[in-house]
Amino acid sequence: MTSEPVYRSRPGADALRPASAERAEQIAPGLWCSPGLSNSYLLTTDEGRVIVNTGMGFEGPVHRANFDAVDSSPVRYIIFTQGHVDHVGGLDSVRDPDTTVVAQANWTLWRDDNERLIPYRAQRSAFAFKDTLATGIQAIQRRLGTKRLPGQSVPSVDLDFDDTLTLEIGGRRLELIAVPGGETNDSLVIWLSDERICLCGNTFGPIFGHIPNLVTMRGDRYRDALTAIASVERVRELQPELLVTGHFAPISGRQRIDAELTRLRDAIQYIHDQTVAGMNAGKDVRTLMGEITLPPEYEVGQGYGKVAWDVRAVWENYSGWFHHRSTTELYPVGFDAVSADVVALAGADAIVRRAGEHLDAGRPLHAIHLAELVDDPAARDLLRRAHEKLLGDTTNFWERAWLTEQISRYS
Repeated sequence: MTSEPVYRSRPGADALRPASAERAEQIAPGLWCSPGLSNSYLLTTDEGRVIVNTGMGFEGPVHRANFDAVDSSPVRYIIFTQGHVDHVGGLDSVRDPDTTVVAQANWTLWRDDNERLIPYRAQRSAFAFKDTLATGIQAIQRRLGTKRLPGQSVPSVDLDFDDTLTLEIGGRRLELIAVPGGETNDSLVIWLSDERICLCGNTFGPIFGHIPNLVTMRGDRYRDALTAIASVERVRELQPELLVTGHFAPISGRQRIDAELTRLRDAIQYIHDQTVAGMNAGKDVRTLMGEITLPPEYEVGQGYGKVAWDVRAVWENYSGWFHHRSTTELYPVGFDAVSADVVALAGADAIVRRAGEHLDAGRPLHAIHLAELVDDPAARDLLRRAHEKLLGDTTNFWERAWLTEQISRYS
């Protein structure tokens, strides 16, 4: 491939913000974008409107206002490209009484997961998004002139489908195609064949051009690499001229889109194949996480997912939780049960001193392993400096957010 990877010229996840635009932007004839934590899109037709995704609950009124300023005709359809909360939460603000809500048939799995795990997932995501959400909510409150914003909608769907569904409305033909290898297994894309436009949501991950997370730090179901590859290929075979993503601006040009999707497909395939080969060769997961890197021709960004994380996801998706490293993996007694014994035997000062030697030698992870055994000011200072070292070496959104939170904890 000769084209420069598109991720180099696109915003990263640090640029994600709640809905704040004063107006929707037209990105193609009859297609408008209201940006937010996940973009919401409006398709205009002669027989009413189609809206794709609705943002978070507190963003819904902004998307509604932006789209009403473009076209105030009835909302005929709302289509969810996936079941994550930032795509479905604004439903109640955006729908009309006669709106038909459409999703892929696995949508109930994601709705039910989200509902049963609200406290767990909210807590495990807060370190990455709390400041962005707080600032964004304040901006929306100022725009709307009220502090009373809607809560998160619990989605209900009127029409679902397994593999494909075609909607004809007001002279526009929308082909909905299931892509279960996207961020969720209820992911779908919307193919406008007459315009050669594909609205793909987060089929390829939230930040286009980056390796997707096959499992997330916040906690989610594992995503199968081979299913992800098949979904990438299904969209690539459409040969779209415009790829409208879940975040930021669309990607235009058939050749450029084909090159990007081919590169992404091959990168995921390489990670999968190298991990499987290493498993069959008897290598453990940490060895493979350290060894497997992408060749230059498969270069994709690692600003949201990381190659090493996907190696582990492939390994564990095939092999499960037992790593055959220690009998203790089988029982509910972790190393923390004897960490005080280690400190008592070795001495806190000796452990912190050795941790400092590791950090000075450029081994911050070794330093963290040791310093976490000790609870005193010297250990906390060393932990802060080790996390600062790791922070300086990464551009990954989730990793940066986690490390920043840990630095604050130890400061």
